[in-house]
Amino acid sequence: MAAERAGEAGRAAVEGTAAPRDKRRGHAAIRNRQSASELPEALAGDLDGSFERLVRDFQDRLYAFALRLTGSPQDAEEVAQDAFVRAYRALCDYPPERIRSLALKPWLYQIALNVARNRVRGRRLAVVPLDGPDGRPRADPPDDERRRPEAAVERAERRDDLGALVAALPERYRAAVVLRHVEGLRYDELAAALGQPVGTVKANVHRGVRLLREALAEREWRDEGGR
Repeated sequence: MAAERAGEAGRAAVEGTAAPRDKRRGHAAIRNRQSASELPEALAGDLDGSFERLVRDFQDRLYAFALRLTGSPQDAEEVAQDAFVRAYRALCDYPPERIRSLALKPWLYQIALNVARNRVRGRRLAVVPLDGPDGRPRADPPDDERRRPEAAVERAERRDDLGALVAALPERYRAAVVLRHVEGLRYDELAAALGQPVGTVKANVHRGVRLLREALAEREWRDEGGR
């Protein structure tokens, strides 16, 4: 019964912050920087009063991560919401000292990853482009030619190709590559999120990147008329 009440409270906190996605951006980066040091202390002192802030600070990141893992906007929304519900239930059971010592970002990614794994187990992942949360690419070369329409089309095609290749990676490499090179986690955060030693996650990231390079080279060779 207590777990059910915690789940209902967590779900209410999540749904209460579910504004349109484009209206939730803007100051997210500032909030996340502040959360790194302030939010665990706030959660330890007043979980119910501070949990909404946790959701607001991390909901876009968890949604984007879940989308790259599941390939489905609906699944991604449900994964993010379920992850917050599970986070709330866990925090209800944690003593204040443990909450204060939490590294929230890798902890939340770990929860979201476990939820996504359960949902997509046995499914074939869809193709997911590697654009940022606002729909724009995370990085483009500082080249004036990129303003040409044909250059924009070519970049979009390459991002779609890369998204397809990432989706085709084995799960252990896909999660490591996305968390490191798309979500920007440090290796220690990545190790905490995946529950693996730093050496293992480094190896998986490097292996995943190498597989992507090999796949891209093979695709380019085929496009140029190779057999």
